[in-house]
Amino acid sequence: MIIPLDSPDLSADPRLADYTRLKDVQLRSKLEPERGLYMAESTNVILRALQIGHRPRSFLMAPRWLDDLAPLIEEATGAPDGGDVPIFMAQESLLEEITGFHLHRGALAAMQRPELPPLAELLANAREGRPARRVVILEDLVDHTNVGAAFRSAAALGVDAVLVTPSCADPLYRRSVRVSMGTVFQVPWTRIERWPAMDELHAAGFTVASLALSDDSVPLDEFVALPCVTAPDARLALVMGTEGDGLKKRTISNSDVVVRIPMSGGVDSLNVAAASAVVFWATRRLGGEPR
Repeated sequence: MIIPLDSPDLSADPRLADYTRLKDVQLRSKLEPERGLYMAESTNVILRALQIGHRPRSFLMAPRWLDDLAPLIEEATGAPDGGDVPIFMAQESLLEEITGFHLHRGALAAMQRPELPPLAELLANAREGRPARRVVILEDLVDHTNVGAAFRSAAALGVDAVLVTPSCADPLYRRSVRVSMGTVFQVPWTRIERWPAMDELHAAGFTVASLALSDDSVPLDEFVALPCVTAPDARLALVMGTEGDGLKKRTISNSDVVVRIPMSGGVDSLNVAAASAVVFWATRRLGGEPR
């Protein structure tokens, strides 16, 4: 159903509770998982979410975006006007008052958050029903931009799945989704319940390689020539650390190998988003198979 909005006094309207105070990152990072929802921002991201079958709770948009989204809204809800799913319509200025920020793409959707698969299930089925060969673990990243960028690199460079630790920022937070260009819907992912426990990864045949600076670390160009990368049955889990402190000591000690990206110019390390792209590219021929 299409619901026009024309009043600036909408902050207390319970129908719009999903959309109010979107600028408050700490509040939204808690409320959205509790409510079982995430926000899809921009027409492109909404299209990607609907295309993979995520269910919309409601839409909030400027009138000019309705024609672009109408076919997918009809496919997702069974009706061009959304049927029982509310489509709130307002001019851009009013949208900004409701959400607390400027919608540069003019459309938002509150989407039902999909249930995450158990780790064992994801590892067994990540590659279109086939076992994952190469995964990345994002340990305690706090910056949603870096999470989204890592997902985009994972999608572009053939990583089979992303695993996030209990304290890692939410991949479905709207900034993560936007920076990823919607690839968080494309790359299978789940949240690890126990970390740095690596027993499930080892039991599944993965070599766990942590990216860190340590005295015994192996340069990346040497690492990619080792049997754990080149063997035909190689399975590799790459661990990327948080932006400030890097990986936990227990993570490093529990890993099978520690890898570093050689640096020059007096630089000791790369931003985690840049580092992930470098490592994904360097390991793209896992087991001799192009990824």
